[in-house]
Amino acid sequence: MSRPHRIALIHALAHSVAPINAALERDWPEALRMNLLDDSLSADLARSAQGLDAAMHARFQQLAQYAVDTGAHGILFTCSAFGPCIEAVARTHAGMPVLKPNEAMVDEAAEGEGPLGLIATFAPTLASMPPEFPAHVVLMPALAEGALAALNAGDGERHDALIAAEAKALRDRGCTRIALAQFSMARARGACRAATGLPVLTTVDSAVRALRRRLQA
Repeated sequence: MSRPHRIALIHALAHSVAPINAALERDWPEALRMNLLDDSLSADLARSAQGLDAAMHARFQQLAQYAVDTGAHGILFTCSAFGPCIEAVARTHAGMPVLKPNEAMVDEAAEGEGPLGLIATFAPTLASMPPEFPAHVVLMPALAEGALAALNAGDGERHDALIAAEAKALRDRGCTRIALAQFSMARARGACRAATGLPVLTTVDSAVRALRRRLQA
């Protein structure tokens, strides 16, 4: 009997922990999960004028190496604003799956048709994520202003409502599907579906499907 796969989940936002653990418990319960949280990463990026500089890259390499040293078979990063740092980690550890949080959702979005409404609650995500989509995907980005602050304050209902309002506005502008750019936003999927009637992609569900497929191949 083969041993369960050990999955390292590396978080830059505390709000990302619950959605991905819930998705794994639901869709891949036999996987062993370890959670690494450095909630200063997003705060430091938001404050920094340097962007994803060498120091930030080094921090990601250190987090990944720690995960590898504990015996992880795969690594999933759960914050969308650090794409180049995660790509560098994937090159360093080319022998194992290292996924950006949005990587699998981008792949799934590329298979669909019509304009895609991409909603984020963390502004840097809307700078780093759109270039990862293939050129044929028509993107309409939107920032759900105030949603992350509401979640930080414990008001999940307002968080979800602000995201759903952006989703409805994107539908009215012609979007045929919605993508929620951050793991912390997965909780708003139902509200977005109810508000728009459109398909809603989440980074959480797409990532679990992709990671399981790669490791069980």
